[in-house]
Amino acid sequence: MYDYGKCHVCGGKMEAKAIRQDCWIKGKLIVVEKIPAGVCSRCGEKIVRADIGRKLAEVVTRKKGLKKVRTMTVPVVRLADEVA
Repeated sequence: MYDYGKCHVCGGKMEAKAIRQDCWIKGKLIVVEKIPAGVCSRCGEKIVRADIGRKLAEVVTRKKGLKKVRTMTVPVVRLADEVA
């Protein structure tokens, strides 16, 4: 398992976990799951290795061939409506 070391934000211990990341590509939301990452046990900061970051960029910018696992419905709210 990869050693992510200490958090660069708070100095907490980084733990290896699988995360989910949302990416907006040309106005469309894509959610990528099971991304190997280091997550700080104290503040929640997330980091990925450089090779994983490159692979993630390659996957989300691919024009065709994305394998859909499932489709999600996401509520949209306006902050102005919530604070008025």
